[in-house]
Amino acid sequence: MADIGGREIYELAASLFPLCRSITGDGVRETLGILGRYVENSCGAKLNVHEIPSGTKVFDWTVPKEWEIRAAYIENEAGERIVDMARHNLHVLGYSTPVDRWVELEELKRYLYTQPEQPDVIPYVTSYYQERYGFCMSENQKNALESGMYHMYIDSELKQGALNYGEIVIPGESGKEVFFSTYICHPSMANNECSGPALSAALASYAARLSKRTYTYRFVYLPETIGSIAYLATEGRLEHLKGHMLAGFNLSCVGDDRDYSIVETRYADTLADKVLKNVLGHNGAYSRYSFLQRGSDERQYNAPGVELPVVCFCRSKFGTYPEYHTSADDLGLISPAGFQGSFDVMREVIQALEHNERYQMAVCCEPQLGKRGLYPTISQKGGYDAVEAMMNFIAYADGRNDLIDISDLIGVKVKDLIPVAGQLRENGLIAPVNAPAAAEGGGVWTR
Repeated sequence: MADIGGREIYELAASLFPLCRSITGDGVRETLGILGRYVENSCGAKLNVHEIPSGTKVFDWTVPKEWEIRAAYIENEAGERIVDMARHNLHVLGYSTPVDRWVELEELKRYLYTQPEQPDVIPYVTSYYQERYGFCMSENQKNALESGMYHMYIDSELKQGALNYGEIVIPGESGKEVFFSTYICHPSMANNECSGPALSAALASYAARLSKRTYTYRFVYLPETIGSIAYLATEGRLEHLKGHMLAGFNLSCVGDDRDYSIVETRYADTLADKVLKNVLGHNGAYSRYSFLQRGSDERQYNAPGVELPVVCFCRSKFGTYPEYHTSADDLGLISPAGFQGSFDVMREVIQALEHNERYQMAVCCEPQLGKRGLYPTISQKGGYDAVEAMMNFIAYADGRNDLIDISDLIGVKVKDLIPVAGQLRENGLIAPVNAPAAAEGGGVWTR
């Protein structure tokens, strides 16, 4: 299986960057098309595109009208376009209704949105559920506008249409599922928007090419908030996931190289919490955020009545880095190295889940490893170091601990314990007691 590298993921994210996405519309469908072609070409898996019609009631929400945007600009009396979404699609307020008016500067300013504390950037601003129109520009550009007449022009439409989402399901030996979710509803912002779908597609390719899969892998690509709500509310999805989800991961802001982060589930007590914190902890420093600091679709997956074991994985968490939700979140903020780190973390998470069993020693007392070729036959200072991980593994293989627990207890990465467990099993020294507690029935909570 050819390795998937950070450069490949970065290039996929870069191909998504120019598209003008929102919670509905052609930008979402074009994004799903790019992701679907990547996955099919890289591993043969299929991304299925679904739609939920405008006006559909989804729990306490209603799927909104579809937004179609063709042009948006402001021009001065000389015919010069001072902002134009053709130059940057953040220049238009998301979900703007049509307008074609000439106004004086003072009135124009009522329709302008800036980020005063960051005077050089264009902010990302939307109005999904209240009809209005507007434009976004830098504070410096706004302050430089001269008195006179300005032409506000937006060629857009709110119409009966559909909300689209994509889904990839890769079957495993078990019906238990590992779930990945990411969003596809923001325009040109590299880390906040393009990084999650690109990493998710690469992980889908990785999972599809595994020679053996214990679990089924489900990857969803949907508009944030309304998309996850609509997904859970239709086609029996919530009931299915409640009965089958082993662990879930929302991917957001995973392309920079500043930090690693987890946003925990409500009580931080699921297998998803445990495995991600284990992997992150063994890879160095990381930031840990409670559910009180949530902000992406982990909100919906953990909501009362839903209660799915989904954590959020980020590099720099949304809202914590200065470029967030501005034009400064560009392709220079993400990097192949940043993506490589995120991919490596989630690959280790998948490996840990695939091999996470509880083990019980098959012999009483400490086994004689030397006669099985597992221990040096010459006893000398320093010779013990090579088998320390195995000896410590044995010490905690008492039926109480799964592989992740043992990793936490003895301070060795799960990926380094996987071959240790294999050697001990091959020699008949350990046996799996049963699947991890979180994989039994519908019991996904470890508390």
